[in-house]
Amino acid sequence: MLLKDKIGAQLPEFRERIIKLVRESGTVKISEVNVSQLFGGMREVHVVVSDISHIDPYEGIRLRGYTIPEVLKELPKCEGTDFPLAGGLYYLLMVGCLPSLDEALQVEDEWKERGQLPDYVIKSLQSMPPETHPMTMLSAAILMLQNESIFVRRYDAGMQKSDYWEAALEDSMNLTAKLPAIAAYIYNLKYNSGKLIPPNPDLDWSANFAHMIQKGDDREYQDLSRLFFVLHSDHEGANVSAHTTHLVASTLSSVYYACSAGMNALAGPLHGLANQECLRWLLQVRSCFDSFPTHEQLEAFAWETLRSDKVIPGYGHAVLRTIDPRFTAQLEFGKKYMPDDELFRLVNLVFQVVPQVLKQYGKVKNPWPNVDAINGTMQYHYGVRQFDFYTVLFGLSRILGLTAHSVWSRAMGLPIERPQSITTPMIEEYVETNHIVM
Repeated sequence: MLLKDKIGAQLPEFRERIIKLVRESGTVKISEVNVSQLFGGMREVHVVVSDISHIDPYEGIRLRGYTIPEVLKELPKCEGTDFPLAGGLYYLLMVGCLPSLDEALQVEDEWKERGQLPDYVIKSLQSMPPETHPMTMLSAAILMLQNESIFVRRYDAGMQKSDYWEAALEDSMNLTAKLPAIAAYIYNLKYNSGKLIPPNPDLDWSANFAHMIQKGDDREYQDLSRLFFVLHSDHEGANVSAHTTHLVASTLSSVYYACSAGMNALAGPLHGLANQECLRWLLQVRSCFDSFPTHEQLEAFAWETLRSDKVIPGYGHAVLRTIDPRFTAQLEFGKKYMPDDELFRLVNLVFQVVPQVLKQYGKVKNPWPNVDAINGTMQYHYGVRQFDFYTVLFGLSRILGLTAHSVWSRAMGLPIERPQSITTPMIEEYVETNHIVM
């Protein structure tokens, strides 16, 4: 397998780097934790190593060192399309360097060979109650695929620790290969024809998702899928879904167990549902006016929202201190393909108005839009209007990054994660003993 060969060639030198760091600099402190961080969700505490991606406060997410504009420009594309192949993106995440078009297509071909859904997964999804949430269905489908785990079979047969990453890579390729079919079938069962539509062998991984939800003739939606899956593929290693996946995988649970857990974390309202909330807010804004709002009307509405102790969804970010480049990429897509769409025009107007209001308001660190401010609008325009499904789209993309993290964690030989906890009385005693003024 191409990815196995490319990763394997790097490992001797990479492992030596880690051994040297631990041996020579193991006592160097990277983070210190204060009481507010202990009670505040460990904000700004470095807890895991991630070479897959990193968030730069002023440039946004970097995937293997490349900014979003660089990734969109440099990754290989199919002839006649404007956005990268997911196979090339996966090569970048796994290998750490940009692939050629041939290398990207080799990954795509591997996925096509591994993409068949087992009958028991299909039948299990069919047996679920009609009201089952699509994220429950996604997590369950991934968990059922644990039955296919190569890692488990090889571990039970006495696999060497140095080979863990190879088995994790096999599972990762098998899982990611099936994701478009899983997500599309969930969509069809819940909202569409109920049919299991087979993939088109002439289409790439991203475009096949569009094909399998019966949007195969819509070239624009195919390109939106390519763009969306690149933009949401990873977001450093310590966000909730990434850290959940890392924590579970650190026990040597397979990629299937770990990614299913990661999807359960993504389903939480404070993590993966933000794009839904942003779209709902935009629709509410539009319903408050008889016609499309003016700049002045929207400014007054924004102030009223803030003075009512409510937030404006999609604005602000825990790390970023600038406009999210993932927002910008979708904004440019919208300007090209859907400039007259009313909701898109509203997104654009909000972008012009809200940052200035938030600056004057003075209570936010980052007044700029994040990716969720526009995500739902793009899907809504192309007829994917089932809000509950948006997090499945998010998860379909994010597992590309989660599996890359898992493979490299096994390649680096990272141990089970086991931090210690502390009690509130212990903290109080420490503060009092050391005469620390809170």
